[in-house]
Amino acid sequence: MARQLDEQIVGRYPVGQRLRVLDVGMGQGTQALRLARAGHQVTGLERDATMVAAARESLSAEPEGIRDRMRIIEGDGRDTGVHFLPGSFDVVLCHGVLMYVEEPDPLLAGLARMLAPGGLLSLLVRNGDALAMRPGLAADWADALGAFDTTAYRNRLGLDVRADRLGALTATLAGIGAPLQAWYGVRVFTDTAGDDAEVPDDIETLLACEERAGRTDPYRGVAALLHLCGVRG
Repeated sequence: MARQLDEQIVGRYPVGQRLRVLDVGMGQGTQALRLARAGHQVTGLERDATMVAAARESLSAEPEGIRDRMRIIEGDGRDTGVHFLPGSFDVVLCHGVLMYVEEPDPLLAGLARMLAPGGLLSLLVRNGDALAMRPGLAADWADALGAFDTTAYRNRLGLDVRADRLGALTATLAGIGAPLQAWYGVRVFTDTAGDDAEVPDDIETLLACEERAGRTDPYRGVAALLHLCGVRG
């Protein structure tokens, strides 16, 4: 997914331009730190105090130049208007957040307002069009059958959350002035791997397969996650 995001950034901005990036729901700050290391000015917004502490600890170990390019704010992604002025960012990330938000449209509209004209909105969501894949591949036929008619599911943490359908999100992005420009599948072949699975010897080949499948129909349509990129008009 990092490669997909970089591809969209490089295709939209001159090489070497330092971008203003907002990472909403940044977690431990992995993606935010990666972009700060690349030279961008990054703001991370996270409401979980434990995650904020982990991100700050990771940032403290970075060189001074990177520390100066990144700031961390403890807060809710639905309150971006409280913290920032409209049009303050060139890139807004919202990865792995929407599944925890019961009504995502107000959040998305707020994120779009944060974008400068031509700015990039990057979303990572659970694929609501392929919820039957995981239980089906695990031969859990009852759950697989029930997954066809819902966008609700229970994640690996045991939480009841929700997924998003590509068609519905495409319409939402158009309605908030950041129409969909590109989309990818994420975890096409590896979704059933356990969190404690050993890294295979041919990891580079595996990653190449995932990268290719995430860009190719019909494979990307059955991915566990969708990476959508919208652009502010």
